[in-house]
Amino acid sequence: MNWIDIGALEDIPAQGARVIKTAKGCVAVFRTAGDEVFALDDRCPHRGGPLSEGIVHGAQVTCPLHNWVFDLATGQAQGADEGQVATYPVRVQGGRIMLDAARLQRRSAA
Repeated sequence: MNWIDIGALEDIPAQGARVIKTAKGCVAVFRTAGDEVFALDDRCPHRGGPLSEGIVHGAQVTCPLHNWVFDLATGQAQGADEGQVATYPVRVQGGRIMLDAARLQRRSAA
């Protein structure tokens, strides 16, 4: 993997998110209350809602537009909702958030 530094863990509030803009669309990087970090497409497949503006609870995020809930690890919609968003490899190293640049380059246009 080709890891790139996208910022400090402390730059994202617990149970919050930040958006990384790429040439092919935006990626939402989430931090849970337990300091786990996840990266997903920032676009709900239902109505295109910005997941980065959703509510983070546990290891899930709720879309701010229509309350679809997504698993942060898999990108899969939970409950009766059907859909999935792409996930991206991410890790924390020395307090810095690292994202796989190769995976970002392979993603389809948003």
